[in-house]
Amino acid sequence: MKHLETVQTPPNPLEKQLAQFLKGRRQEETYAVFAKKVGLPPSTLFRIENCQQSASLKLIYQIMKRLKVALTDIFKGV
Repeated sequence: MKHLETVQTPPNPLEKQLAQFLKGRRQEETYAVFAKKVGLPPSTLFRIENCQQSASLKLIYQIMKRLKVALTDIFKGV
């Protein structure tokens, strides 16, 4: 049986911006507390903040609504 290797691609600039935005908003809150605010499992929040998982448009929209921010607040200069 062959093992499949997971090839991780480097994060793109938008993934980095989302990660930085979420880290900045979370600050000293635990993943569990902040994840509840944005409606995500803490493990998903961790992966997005560490550019290990991409966020769908649906998820980004959910984050915007939960945090009451605009798309331009997350992705500045894009």
